[in-house]
Amino acid sequence: MEVLKHLFVLFHLLGFAAIFAGTATQLAASTPRVNRFIMDGGWTQLLTGLVLVGLNEMGPDPVNHAKVAVKLVVLLVIVVVAFVNRKKPAIGKGVLFGLFGLTLLNAAVAVLWA
Repeated sequence: MEVLKHLFVLFHLLGFAAIFAGTATQLAASTPRVNRFIMDGGWTQLLTGLVLVGLNEMGPDPVNHAKVAVKLVVLLVIVVVAFVNRKKPAIGKGVLFGLFGLTLLNAAVAVLWA
C-alpha cells in the first residue's frame, strides 16, 4: 500500500511540475496562452489528490480536512481559469501570473501547513 501511495505522490508532483513549467514557459512567450501542460497538470493534480486523500483516509493517521479543502479550492480555481482560457489564441500576462501564483500557493500550503 505504501508503494502505491508513493506512486500517486510522484504523479501528484509531476502534475505540479507540469503546471509550474507550463506557466513559466508561457510567461516568456510573445503570445502567451494556456498550453496542454497547464491543463493536463491541473487534471493530474486533481485526480491524484483525490486518490491520495482516499488512501490516507484508509490509513491510521488522521487527515487534515481543512488543508485538503484549501488545496482543493485553490486547484479548482487553477483548473477553471485554465479551462476558460484554453481556447483563446492569447491571454494576458496577468492570467498567467495568477496561475503561477496559485500554483506556488498550493505547493506552499502542501509543504508549510503542518
